[in-house]
Amino acid sequence: MSDAEASGNASTITIDVPLTLRKRGGRKLIVAPLGQEQWASARPRVDNTLVKSIARAYRWQQMLKHGAYASAEDIAKAEKISASYVNRLLQLTLLSPAIVEMVLDGHQPATMTTADLLQPFPAQWHAQCALLC
Repeated sequence: MSDAEASGNASTITIDVPLTLRKRGGRKLIVAPLGQEQWASARPRVDNTLVKSIARAYRWQQMLKHGAYASAEDIAKAEKISASYVNRLLQLTLLSPAIVEMVLDGHQPATMTTADLLQPFPAQWHAQCALLC
């Protein structure tokens, strides 16, 4: 017996679609259930949060290189954020150029977040791509 027959109203059909909604960059993103093929958007979606994090890391690296700041602690004081966050963000400068380009072009996996990039990752670029792409 179908749901429509069980409810006694033949004009009502109930369909359950298993999905998860995640907020990413101010937008809602539909995430496929575990074990299901991920749906990919036809057009690239630039995640401004990821782009800003990478840009910030490279800017801070340049400030350290040119002597504007002596350490990550000095940057943290100037930016009024924690030194550990500055250090974690600075490690984004070690990402493979292919991953950085993928993020800048908006071709990163739909589930990739800044928190994912702040997790420890391998130094070898091919290993990074295997883990993050």
